[in-house]
Amino acid sequence: MTASPLDLSILIVTYNSADLIGRLLDHLNVEMQCEAAQLRAEVLLLDNASRDGTAELVRQNYPWVRLVASAQNLGFAAGNNLAARQAQGRHLLLLNPDAFPEAGALRSGLALMDAHPQVGLGGGELLGTDGSRQPSARMFPRLRDELFTLSGLAARYPASRFFARLDRRWANPDDDAVVDWIPGAFVFIPSEVFRRLQGFDERFFMYYEEVDLCQRLRASGLSVQYWPQLKAMHVGGASAKTVENARVSRTGSQLESWRMRSALLYYRKHHGAVGAAGLLLIESGWSRLRQWRAALRGLTGKAADLSTHCAQLRQAWKDTRAGTASPPRPW
Repeated sequence: MTASPLDLSILIVTYNSADLIGRLLDHLNVEMQCEAAQLRAEVLLLDNASRDGTAELVRQNYPWVRLVASAQNLGFAAGNNLAARQAQGRHLLLLNPDAFPEAGALRSGLALMDAHPQVGLGGGELLGTDGSRQPSARMFPRLRDELFTLSGLAARYPASRFFARLDRRWANPDDDAVVDWIPGAFVFIPSEVFRRLQGFDERFFMYYEEVDLCQRLRASGLSVQYWPQLKAMHVGGASAKTVENARVSRTGSQLESWRMRSALLYYRKHHGAVGAAGLLLIESGWSRLRQWRAALRGLTGKAADLSTHCAQLRQAWKDTRAGTASPPRPW
C-alpha cells in the first residue's frame, strides 16, 4: 500500500542566509512536531551557492531538511521552481528565510486553502520585527501608480483609493480580501496549480516573479486571497544586503539594479513596449528633476546619488533590451 501524499511542502530558497536559517528551521521543526498528528509536511531548502556556509550548516545540523545545493545562484524564481519539482505535498508554502510564521499558521493556512478550492494562491499579513504592518495585499502596478509612489502622493494620501491604490492602504488590513497579488515571502499555492502554470517565469531573477505568477493565475480563473489571520514576522532584505557592490534601496529591502531589470521585464510582458518605455520615462524623468533640484540647492551628495540612479536605469534598459530579454544568470 502506497503512503498518502504529504499535506504541505515548505520551499525555502536561501542565499547567504546562515545568520537566519537556523532560527527559522528550529521554529518550523517545533511547529511541525506540535502539529504532527494533523499535518504531514516536509521542508525543501534550495541554497543558491551561498558563500557564508548556509548549505553546510543545514546539512550538518538539520538532516530532516531536504537540501538541494545549487552550484550557481539561480535566483528566487528558478530556485523555487527547482525545489517545487521535487516537492511531494498537495500544497506548497513559499517561505523566505527571513519570514517566521506565527504559531499555528502552517495548519491554519493549509485548512484555509483546502476550504477554498477557487483560491490559487493565499497569503497572510507580514509584520516587521517591531510589529509594524508591511504591505501584504497589493494591486497590479500601473504606470500612474509608479508616478504616485515616486512623487510621494501615495504616501501623502494613504486613504485614497486613487493615489494609494497600489498598496491598498485605504483598505482595512484586518479584513479578508480578494486581491491582485501577495508578496512571495509567505504564500500557499496548490502544487497542481503551480505545476500547471509551469511555476515562476525564470526570466525574473528576483522581484516581480510573484506579480507575474498572480497575473497568470488570475487569468486562469483562480483567485488570490489575503487572510490576515495568517501572520509572519518578516525581516526583509536580509539576502539583498549580502550582495557585494550593489546599491540597496532606501528601505534596505531591494537591490536597485535587479528591481529595475525585473520591472522593465514585467511591464514589457504585460503592458507592451509602451508600458516598458513609459516606466523608464517616469522613473528617470522624476529622478532627473530631483537631481537638478538637489544641485540647485547645493546638495551635491544627493545629486550624485540621483545621477547614479539614472545611470542604473539606463543600464537596466540596455541589459534587458528594453524589457524583452533577461540577462544571463546570475545577475
